[in-house]
Amino acid sequence: MITKNPDFEKTIRKKLEKQFFMHHIGFDLTKIEPGYVEGELILEEKHQQQFSYTHGGVTATVADLVMGFAAYSLVSPDEGTVTSDLKISYLRPGSGAKVIGRGKVIKAGNLLHFCEADVICLSETGEETLIARGYATMCVVKANTH
Repeated sequence: MITKNPDFEKTIRKKLEKQFFMHHIGFDLTKIEPGYVEGELILEEKHQQQFSYTHGGVTATVADLVMGFAAYSLVSPDEGTVTSDLKISYLRPGSGAKVIGRGKVIKAGNLLHFCEADVICLSETGEETLIARGYATMCVVKANTH
């Protein structure tokens, strides 16, 4: 993937300062490349639903974040991205020590970026279980300078 912003990682790190909900749930980006982003979340009781599995909203948020920032890594410095469409397929119940999100752009356009994500639970022993797959359309917008 080719980025329109040579300082995309610095731009994203700056943008992360205002990602209040992301910080609220404890999610952090661990890898940022053009068109590809990874992040992780240490699972706590607050992330669980009534059966002690990872809440579907947490799973969807992780997918949305990694896809959104994967798309954001490709746009010019005066642009941003917002989620236009989001689909999550829940494949297995999520439990373990950590949730990992891996998002990538599968097609970048001038106005729309098509993305996909895998959301994985990591067990205490390091075993990965794919719990969800997400697809999103990210819309390129002029960046808000405020």
